[in-house]
Amino acid sequence: MSYSARHPRHETHAVRVGNVTIGGAAPVRVQSMTNTDTADVEATVAQVMALAEAGSELVRITVDREEAARAVPHIRERLLARGCETPLIGDFHYIGHILLRDHPACAEALDKYRINPGNVGFGAKQDRNFAAIIEIALKHEKPVRIGANWGSMDRALLSELMERNAQSGAPKDAREVMHETLVESCLRSAARAEELGMPKERIILSAKVSEVQDLVAVYRRLAARGRYALHLGLTEAGMGDAGVIASTAGLAILLQEGIGDTIRVSITPEPGSPRTREVRVAQQVLQALGLRAFAPDVIACPGCGRTTSTRFQELARDIAQWLERKMPEWRREYPGAEALQVAVMGCIVNGPGESRHADIGISLPGTGEAPAAPVFMDGEKVATLRGGDIADQFRGMVEDYVRRRWGRRQPGGAR
Repeated sequence: MSYSARHPRHETHAVRVGNVTIGGAAPVRVQSMTNTDTADVEATVAQVMALAEAGSELVRITVDREEAARAVPHIRERLLARGCETPLIGDFHYIGHILLRDHPACAEALDKYRINPGNVGFGAKQDRNFAAIIEIALKHEKPVRIGANWGSMDRALLSELMERNAQSGAPKDAREVMHETLVESCLRSAARAEELGMPKERIILSAKVSEVQDLVAVYRRLAARGRYALHLGLTEAGMGDAGVIASTAGLAILLQEGIGDTIRVSITPEPGSPRTREVRVAQQVLQALGLRAFAPDVIACPGCGRTTSTRFQELARDIAQWLERKMPEWRREYPGAEALQVAVMGCIVNGPGESRHADIGISLPGTGEAPAAPVFMDGEKVATLRGGDIADQFRGMVEDYVRRRWGRRQPGGAR
């Protein structure tokens, strides 16, 4: 049974962003964002390409000043020249209405605009500036993400809701009022966009916070009050393992409940490390939940006193690295191979059983066991490998399995 059959998705409107559909029946999409200076065309193009090649299905870029806005059409042009059609999202704050108005080529080159209702202005000015961006989006037939943020909350709305809460007979906790402020900010802005003519099918909402429990509370509320497509993610997850774990915890809870149409893992990269890690973490979250498959799974035991040799650890590592290198080719030649499950186990206790459950698996000899490695395919034992070249033999068997199972059929039934 598929994951979607066990855990129905929250029903949302489908939104077309460039060549990608978000929401509706589409799979949960992976997003990322560059950290280059957008005015540096070559650096931004290179990073967008790297993120797209890593699997990011949409990439957001900062458009914060004139130089960045002028660069956007050139970025799009160079990406297309290199065969990259990944949708570009413009991230606008404070002066988005001015930049989009003064740079129509930028407005046209982008596939979606991100608007933060908390920093487009105050009072009547806020409404005018927000309306200006919506009108430009309508003119160019672009969707918008209305993204409220914990760190730049609509202060006037927060004051209004705090005052109303204080006057109520049963005041709520201040944090709960802040949750409601984020949700109301999104929903009121979406309603205003619709009044201006923006269809629901071109609106995506997000309400970004920094803590897991806040994320869960806000998005449950948001999902219960509409069918807008939703973008998920902690806004500042942190660095290293802490950021990965916090993002995974928050996203997993909501995705398990069927909430969320597109996700981003906003981890702070280590100095000098590639930006692409956030893409791989997002993919791994979706794959671990059974929502999507991006690369073969390597199932390996943690090791114990029965596996004092590091041989199975080395083989598990080598197989995982080899599969990563093979996937670009297999994705083209053998569509579906990303769902492959490979087991590399270290002894006789769980080795044969886990290997039988995988598509193809090998159980290496543990301490004191006979120097033989049984191989299983589709639940059946097919071979026993021996000697010093077990790794090479097993890689060859994996490649043959992929070719036979996912190779394209030629006319006449041949593969």
